[in-house]
Amino acid sequence: MEKIVENKWFLLIVIALTWGSSFILIKKSLLVYTPYEIGAIRVGVSGLIMAYIGIPALRKMPKKLLFWVILTGFFGNFFPMFLFPLAQTQVSSSLAGILDSLVPVFVLIFGFLFFGIRSRWIQFIGAIIGFIGAASLMFFSETSTEDSQFFYALLVVLATACYAISALIIKEKLQELPFLELSSAVFTVWMVPSFMILFSSGFFQNFEANAESYEALRYLGILTILGTAIAMILYYKLIQNTSPVFASTVTYLLPVVAVIWGLLDGERFTIWYMLGGILILIGIYLIGKNKDLKRPPLN
Repeated sequence: MEKIVENKWFLLIVIALTWGSSFILIKKSLLVYTPYEIGAIRVGVSGLIMAYIGIPALRKMPKKLLFWVILTGFFGNFFPMFLFPLAQTQVSSSLAGILDSLVPVFVLIFGFLFFGIRSRWIQFIGAIIGFIGAASLMFFSETSTEDSQFFYALLVVLATACYAISALIIKEKLQELPFLELSSAVFTVWMVPSFMILFSSGFFQNFEANAESYEALRYLGILTILGTAIAMILYYKLIQNTSPVFASTVTYLLPVVAVIWGLLDGERFTIWYMLGGILILIGIYLIGKNKDLKRPPLN
């Protein structure tokens, strides 16, 4: 079993299936709960589950790493958890899943800008193609019918940029931390702010004990345990075992899973979804074609 968990392709497929299913679970949860309640429950409950490991990990953690743990938690575990449900109040789960595949593009760009990681010219071409695909999706799909919908699609793009920053911080600054301690620590840190948001949202005061609420809560429970806590632990392990670029190629499979769920739920799939998605995947392929990004020599 240990060898299976260490296998990068096994991790990649499991993460793609869980995260690819997250968009439809968010959609079902939004039938009853607000985006802020969904985000707060995902992070807060995950932190509560993992605090048994996270609290001791934080206590023994070197102070020089604490800042990076807090920062990667904000970009990878906290902020995007609110952006996705907020975006999906206006855009479909299929479109959100396709746009989420932009993560490798931002890994490439931010890796160069913030960490001096060199890339090949073909990878920059891939980044440009990926952005063209995302732009065509947002301009020519149903998000173009209203300015507000276009704005909400941009929230998904912002979330993917956050994931990229988090992945780079993990690889560049937190490589020495065991993946289980790292993932538990970041959720534990952001657990308290999440519960504060949940209490202020009126979730407990306004909760109605009916069949609809319990059904949405089941979807939210699956989303929290599988799509947030477990998937994030595996993702951190994949980053540490490979690289941010390889780990972010989970986005090859993620939109496929998201679109399949969307079609099963009766969502409309247009030609622009296909064209935009293909352009993004071509871009990701070119970015991953030379996975060993080079650093400048130290002077």
